[in-house]
Amino acid sequence: MNCYQPKAGELAKQWYVIDANEAVVGRLAAQIAPILMGKHRPTYAPFIDTGDYVIVTNVDKVVFTGNKWQQKFYQRYSGHPGGQKEEQAWKLFQRHPDRILRLAIQRMMPKNKIGRHMMSKLKLFSGPVHDHQAQAPIPLAAIDGRPSASGAVYAVKPNPPAPRSQRKPEVAAVAAPAPIAEPQLPPPAEAHEAQLPPPSEAHEAQSPPPSDAPIIDPPTIETSAVETPPADDPMADIPPRVPAAE
Repeated sequence: MNCYQPKAGELAKQWYVIDANEAVVGRLAAQIAPILMGKHRPTYAPFIDTGDYVIVTNVDKVVFTGNKWQQKFYQRYSGHPGGQKEEQAWKLFQRHPDRILRLAIQRMMPKNKIGRHMMSKLKLFSGPVHDHQAQAPIPLAAIDGRPSASGAVYAVKPNPPAPRSQRKPEVAAVAAPAPIAEPQLPPPAEAHEAQLPPPSEAHEAQSPPPSDAPIIDPPTIETSAVETPPADDPMADIPPRVPAAE
């Protein structure tokens, strides 16, 4: 039987919003810290960040029990000699209203690099309005509200990119140039016939135009005066003499 070990990027992150109006600082911090670490999930592992995002509104309206506003002090040290300073809780609350709750949560987180990464998922806002409406956060009741731990929500696995050797360069489709239409010449016979006019039209084109002068008929030859010699005549082989025209 294999033991399940979560991997980075395998679990989907959820978003929760909590209204801190009149909420006790310590109890609210004890509610938010396990959500940031991912201890509300059955897939929690101490070596990986399996927590969710938490949005806290109205952090300027948190309260302390008892007389802690005057009795509680916060220390800071600059690192230089004489750089250690103390400040009462009510003075720090006036300067930075969100720092009271942030310090309470930070002191419950792991003191290492992964703990600082978990703290980056905490979003604090003074007032009822926050800037993460696009994430559609799930509202939780302060102090007693806890997210559901019925199961793990897995992230969708992205499709691995294809290796560079198998990728084909995308070439934009270039339209092929249209073929140039060549002028078609008529056949030689048709071209010759087209240049020559018909015989009748050519004759009419060459004849001169008619004039108004009278037309003179050519002289006629009378053949009635020609005598045919008899068959027994020796002079029959001689052609007859044609009289000259007058």
